[in-house]
Amino acid sequence: MSNRQVLITGVCGGIGRAAARKFRAEGWEVIGADRAEPDPNVEVDRFELVDVSQSDEVAALFSRLRTDLSGLHALVNNAATQVNKPIVETSDADWEHIINTNVRSAFQCIREAHPLLKAVRGAVVNVASVHAIATSMNVAVYAISKGALVALTRSAALELADDGVRCNAVLPGAIDTKMLREGLDRRPNPDGAEGNLRILAQRTPLGFVASADDIAPSIVHLADNEQSRYTTGQMLVLDGGATIRLSTE
Repeated sequence: MSNRQVLITGVCGGIGRAAARKFRAEGWEVIGADRAEPDPNVEVDRFELVDVSQSDEVAALFSRLRTDLSGLHALVNNAATQVNKPIVETSDADWEHIINTNVRSAFQCIREAHPLLKAVRGAVVNVASVHAIATSMNVAVYAISKGALVALTRSAALELADDGVRCNAVLPGAIDTKMLREGLDRRPNPDGAEGNLRILAQRTPLGFVASADDIAPSIVHLADNEQSRYTTGQMLVLDGGATIRLSTE
């Protein structure tokens, strides 16, 4: 068993399971947390059934981890959700659910994990989104939550630096996951989500929509003190070049 442990929230999602697979391939012990029971394709060494949008469940999770672990080498705040609605149709309940899942959970996980991270000079990787810097119609609360996660990354990087704890974020663009396909399925196209996925690939400078496996190596890189020990407070955009093109072109 590896002597390096990583906790990944939202481990049953596309990016979560890809990150878990990559960490294990690199010799890490993976603790996965999700509100859904994992299927056999989720590769973890330990699974915790946790809804991170519920603060009491997060507190209970870290109470267990502080009992069982002497340190935590990496925390990956990956859990996320979204609703596809215009601002005027977004309810307070929608707002609360998205903010609690995407932002408050990361804030709380960092706070609760701090003693374990400090003990081994660990690292935090927040999975944000390009929607933090350039966004689309009808995903306002999701974009707001990811912008807040970027701000949290900078703040945590400053405050935890004296403890030797680094904090960085990855900002994925279009990644072929269930969440992306559900969003694309709502856009009109005679070929449904597949048709919209082709259009998205054509509009991406590199000419393709990434898989979650394309994102996982960057998460591991930022989590690993041997690979990125001088990197903190940074935002790594992984979008195939989408945000470098002028919208007027």
